[in-house]
Amino acid sequence: MNPAQSAYAVEIEGLQKSYRGRGAEAKMAVKGIDLRIPRGSFFGLLGPNGAGKSTTINILAGLVKKTAGRVVIGGYDSDTHEREARQMIGVVPQELVLDTFFTVRQALELHAGYYGIPAKKRQTQHIIDVMGLSDKADARPRSLSGGMRRRLLIGKALVHQPDILVLDEPTAGVDIELRTQLWDYVRELNRQGTTIVLTTHYLEEAEALCDEIAIMNHGAVVACDTKRRLMEGFDSKCVLVRLTQPIQELPEMLHSQGWELQADGRLLRHYAPRDSIMDAMLADLHAHGYEVADLSTRETELEAIFRHLTSMH
Repeated sequence: MNPAQSAYAVEIEGLQKSYRGRGAEAKMAVKGIDLRIPRGSFFGLLGPNGAGKSTTINILAGLVKKTAGRVVIGGYDSDTHEREARQMIGVVPQELVLDTFFTVRQALELHAGYYGIPAKKRQTQHIIDVMGLSDKADARPRSLSGGMRRRLLIGKALVHQPDILVLDEPTAGVDIELRTQLWDYVRELNRQGTTIVLTTHYLEEAEALCDEIAIMNHGAVVACDTKRRLMEGFDSKCVLVRLTQPIQELPEMLHSQGWELQADGRLLRHYAPRDSIMDAMLADLHAHGYEVADLSTRETELEAIFRHLTSMH
């Protein structure tokens, strides 16, 4: 099949990675996972520390050798067409590791050279501009702030204009302004057709940005679906109630019914829509002498689904 005809940017089948220590039993970091990332999607790869996300990302980047399985990137098998597969993907690592001997401009030029991009076709100045590094173009990494270093790493991942951009915890430790600028730029890349793969501990970012989500835990994929179906399939909502007379402490009888007291004085209760009736929940409050001044309901947040799935495995 022509790689361009593949519906998937990344296809992973039976991927395994084990690490063997001296005199110790092999540890399976990735346990035979299957994963398909559609072309043009904004894909979230989520999981707690030690779930196997970074190992999977490093295998895609060619930085870690897999133990078993098949990886296809942009339609190219990473074993039989390693060079072509590498050209299809740009990876922004979590660690801020940069060569201190080269300026920002030199680092980008050198990285473009690694990919065999002719000097006339390089996008160095454009990347410097869009990454907000214009006034730091001739500075060395040691003089850059953490946020500026993060921008340079992203710029390096973009020098060969990859079809797939992988961001491993890209906003860890960066300020709100940079985070906003980064997501504006990445959204634009995605609108132009670039497949984005994001790992992040900021679940609100994943909920706002991603259209497809996979959740890993202990080296396995425990859920993978579109964000909409993932959230619709989780039978849980919550109701927030403001009482006419706020309470300072939550009575045991309300606690036993599942109510929680919020910092702003409102009562919160999670419930399963198919098993619960709002009238009955409010009647319980009225029966105990509480009058409701206002209420609102909201859908389950991604964080609740994440916590539920990672606590089950």
